[in-house]
Amino acid sequence: MIELAEMIEELRRELTAARTSAAGEDLYFEVGPVELEAAVAVERSATAGGKIRFWVVEAGADGRLADSVTHRVKLTLDPRTRSSGGRAPWVSGAEAERER
Repeated sequence: MIELAEMIEELRRELTAARTSAAGEDLYFEVGPVELEAAVAVERSATAGGKIRFWVVEAGADGRLADSVTHRVKLTLDPRTRSSGGRAPWVSGAEAERER
């Protein structure tokens, strides 16, 4: 199993890699809303502070989830970049005048 935060971080890395590898290409895409749906198990640690973690359940998960209840979580992420002043990023190229 992986933590939900780790899954989102990996998605961020993949989108960044796609954006970087497409630099200079004539055809480009704006990154729009990204929808993710995952089965998660919620776990509270028994230590002081009792941190809650959301674990993404992988297909064929081992016996660790035998006593856990799984939930479906759907997230819609709207990617933005700080370098563009919070605007939606392009997978490649820059915005042409009056393109939007």
